[in-house]
Amino acid sequence: MRITENKTIDTYYEALLKRKQNFVGIFFVGVKTTSVFCIATCRARKPKKENVEFFTTFKDALDNGYRPCKVCKPTENANEAPEQVQTAIQLIKENPKSKVADEQLRKINISPEIVRRWFNKNYGMTFQAYQRMYRINVAFQELKNGKKTTETAFDSGYESLSGFGYTFKKIMGNSPTNSTIENVILISRLTTPLGPMFVCATQNGVCLLEFVDRRMLETEFKDLQKRLNANIIAGENEHIKLAKEEITEYFDGTRKTFNVKLETPGTDFRNLVWNCLQKIEYGKTSSYQQQAEIINNPKAVRAVASANGFNRISIIIPCHRVIGKDGKLTGYGGGLERKKWLLEHERKNANT
Repeated sequence: MRITENKTIDTYYEALLKRKQNFVGIFFVGVKTTSVFCIATCRARKPKKENVEFFTTFKDALDNGYRPCKVCKPTENANEAPEQVQTAIQLIKENPKSKVADEQLRKINISPEIVRRWFNKNYGMTFQAYQRMYRINVAFQELKNGKKTTETAFDSGYESLSGFGYTFKKIMGNSPTNSTIENVILISRLTTPLGPMFVCATQNGVCLLEFVDRRMLETEFKDLQKRLNANIIAGENEHIKLAKEEITEYFDGTRKTFNVKLETPGTDFRNLVWNCLQKIEYGKTSSYQQQAEIINNPKAVRAVASANGFNRISIIIPCHRVIGKDGKLTGYGGGLERKKWLLEHERKNANT
């Protein structure tokens, strides 16, 4: 949303001039003379007040034709976890079987309130809920590898079997003894130049990669859990780690193809379309009509377009490379400005 209230504009402009850290992520400022947008702490030369406009989200700035500033990198730094949050997350990863309490965070000068607010805003859950998911995932993996329930429960820091069983069932949907053969979908978050994304993976491969502000994201989560008969819980595996590495390289302009394994539950037709999408070369585009002809079904243009819309693994399965028959950009779940940015990014780096 574009900010129109004069008092708010005055406050935000003052914060921009003074590079106030506490306004990072609160507003995004578009500079009309350069067509770039920034965050409050940008080190670039400050524009005149009449040459700026303020937005509540970076997507609003993108939708209004602005591109991310190369100095302050607004879509990365405004959504990247603060240092305190990063430290708290690292504590969990280093001690997955121990509960990180508020008192422990305060002892190392981390504010539990800052951590809590960040998790609620960026994950839709509390820091404690994230911890429980991480611990239960570790326990789940141990149970799958044959470890006994009692041993796993107490080794995971639970003081009773009943407490472990209750938490396990609440998160996983089944009791520990009935979940050893069940599947789980792990979810993690990464930051990109176009904003934060969620990446999900099973033991078979990445099954979702979407921008966190995609409108249909909740529906995709529900459909994915139903199709795979699995719950989504916080965590990482080798597929998520590799996907993060490859996506970072893609945005750096050094990667043009992906090696990470994928899992794409869906109809045979949709998978046919998604496989066809992966054959569109980096830096090039195709139309829905061309895609329909490639799969030997030239009358299925609308069905192909629909299958594109149901693609859950953006960028890696490059549905952004499909444009209209007339050469115009068409619908994209991440937004047309992102689609435009991705295509320009690939054209610029295609011959490097």
